[in-house]
Amino acid sequence: MTHPFLDLAPLTAARFAAIERRVAGLLDTEQDVVIMQGEALLPLEGCIRGGARPGSAALNVVTGPYGQTFGNWLRDCGADVVDLSVPFHSAVTAEQVERALAEHPEIDFVSLVHAEAATGNTNPVAGIGEVVRAHGALFMVDAVASVGAEPLLPDAWGVDLCVIGAQKAMGGPAGVSMVSVSPRAWERMASNPQAPRRSYLSLLDWKARWIDGGRRALPHAPAQLEMLALDACLERIEADGLDTVMARHASAAAATRAGATALGGGLEPYVHEARDAAPVATTLRTPAGVDASELVAHALAADPALPLVAGGGPLSKEMIRVNHYGVDATRETVLASLAALGTALTDAGRTPDLDAARAAVGETWPNS
Repeated sequence: MTHPFLDLAPLTAARFAAIERRVAGLLDTEQDVVIMQGEALLPLEGCIRGGARPGSAALNVVTGPYGQTFGNWLRDCGADVVDLSVPFHSAVTAEQVERALAEHPEIDFVSLVHAEAATGNTNPVAGIGEVVRAHGALFMVDAVASVGAEPLLPDAWGVDLCVIGAQKAMGGPAGVSMVSVSPRAWERMASNPQAPRRSYLSLLDWKARWIDGGRRALPHAPAQLEMLALDACLERIEADGLDTVMARHASAAAATRAGATALGGGLEPYVHEARDAAPVATTLRTPAGVDASELVAHALAADPALPLVAGGGPLSKEMIRVNHYGVDATRETVLASLAALGTALTDAGRTPDLDAARAAVGETWPNS
C-alpha cells in the first residue's frame, strides 16, 4: 500500500544543495547557507556555542524571552555577558547598542533577536549591524520570526550568523532550520577549541563534511519530508513574490493593531509604538482584572483554529498574541480573531465595539 508521505525516492545531495541555493536567494546572501535537520533552536545554540568561549565577551540584547535564553547559553560557554535589556513593549535602538559597545570595548560577540514573536516587537537590525561592524564584533541574529514578514538582508546589514526557520511567516515546516555563515564566523568557530565538533550542534561538521567536500555527499540522512516541505514553501514564496508576502504580513499587522484599538473594551496594543511592532504577530494587553489566558480560552471556544494565544510565563495573565503569519496573514483571519476577542470581552463584562473594529480593519486593509 502506497502513501504520499512514505516510500519516497531518496533525497539526493544535488536536491539538498538546490534547496540551499533557494534559501540563499531568499536571504540575498553570498554567504554559505547550512540547512540543519532540526527546529531553529538547534542552529541558534550551535551558533552561540561555536562563537563564544571562556575569555570572550558578549553583548546580549534582551527584548523578549529568546534573548534571555541566549544569555544563558553564552554564560554556559564561559563568556562574560553584558545584557542590554529594554522593556518588552519597546525595541532596542542602534544608539543603545553603540553606547553599550563603547562602555565595553572588549565585546567580541553580539546576539540579537530581529523580531520577538513572543512579545510582538521588532528590532532595527540594519542600523545595529552598522554599529556592530564598526566595533568589529561578530554579529548573530535570530531571524526565525522575521524572515518572510519583513526585510532581512544579512550581507548588506553585516550579519555574520543569521538563523531562520520556516514555520512562521514562510508558512513552512518546523523540523528544519537554516543559517547563513560569514567567513568571519567560520574563522571564529574554527579557532574556538570549545566549538561543537562531531556533534549534532556542530556547524563545523557541516562545513568540513558537506561544504568543503563540494556538497557531493550528505553527512547523514536528511529529514526528507521536512526538506520537501521547505522546498515547497520556498517555491510558493517565489511564485507569490517576497515583496508580496511581506506586504501581506505588514497589512495584517496594521489591520490587527488598528482593529484592536478600535475594538476597545480595555484591550490595547502591548507594543507602544507602531514602528516597534513586528509584522509577524501583534501582542495586546488585556484590561485590568481580565486574565489573558481565560480570555483567549473563551475566544477559542467557538473556533479553536484562530491564531490566538496568551503570553508565555508571567505574561500569560496580561498579554494576548495574534499570530497573523503564514496562511493566517489574511484579512479574514484578522476580522475573525477580533470578533472572537470582542465576544469574549463582552462575556467578561466589557463593552467592545465590534463595528468600529471592522471599520478600522476595512480602512487599514480594504478589500481588493
